[in-house]
Amino acid sequence: MTQRPSRSLKHEYALYLDREIEDYKESVPRSVLLSIGDEAVQSLARQQQIALTELLLCAEVDRIIFRRLGLLSYSAWRQRRVKMLVEQRRPEHWGLSRNDIVVRAMTDVTGDSRVLLAGPQVETPALYLAAIGCEVTALSEPDAVERVLHAAEESGLGERVHVSAEALSGFTPDAPLTAVIYSAAAFRGLSAAERTRVIRVLQSATSDGGVHLVQTIAAGKRVSIDELRRRYRGWVVTVDESDTNSFVARKGVA
Repeated sequence: MTQRPSRSLKHEYALYLDREIEDYKESVPRSVLLSIGDEAVQSLARQQQIALTELLLCAEVDRIIFRRLGLLSYSAWRQRRVKMLVEQRRPEHWGLSRNDIVVRAMTDVTGDSRVLLAGPQVETPALYLAAIGCEVTALSEPDAVERVLHAAEESGLGERVHVSAEALSGFTPDAPLTAVIYSAAAFRGLSAAERTRVIRVLQSATSDGGVHLVQTIAAGKRVSIDELRRRYRGWVVTVDESDTNSFVARKGVA
């Protein structure tokens, strides 16, 4: 699998500095910030600036905080970040194994793929797929949205992970999908006809060669394997022998 970074390391480094500096400003009393401001004015005065502007003063305050916090230089941060990027691409980093159905089903998915996840347990697959370069949309329960977004930001994957509490039944893809991963719980409250309609929408939005992975049992909900076989007629279908709760269907190439 290839990995296409969604943003440059320079940009990520700038975000790292902004986050650390802003967190510091919010954590200290106003008196501390005023004293840093005074220090910044004195520093700029010694440099004989032509004009003391608000922009110059803010930049000097940030430089003082940078030194106080002992933040990493770009070269040191980059070295650490590159190592982390390599580590994040390992399934084991996220508590998955290389034999996990999510990992195996996505073996042929390239790094610039678009993946849709739906169900209550989306955090781990969302982070893993984002780490290997996929653009991930996750639909989950309201209490999971903030948790997944926070985990993605903390992992430096926030720009690749998009999370919503929108129900799968109301979701319409705005671009072709490479993979769809959903659980039985994503269809909670839907009739058989409604489930059929939703699956047809997702099938139509899936590119040739794309894959659908269905977790047939989740949160006490079950989807019949026979029902899935009927709905995916014309696709290459397998029921994973090592995990009978998983159904994999691959769309043929026209």
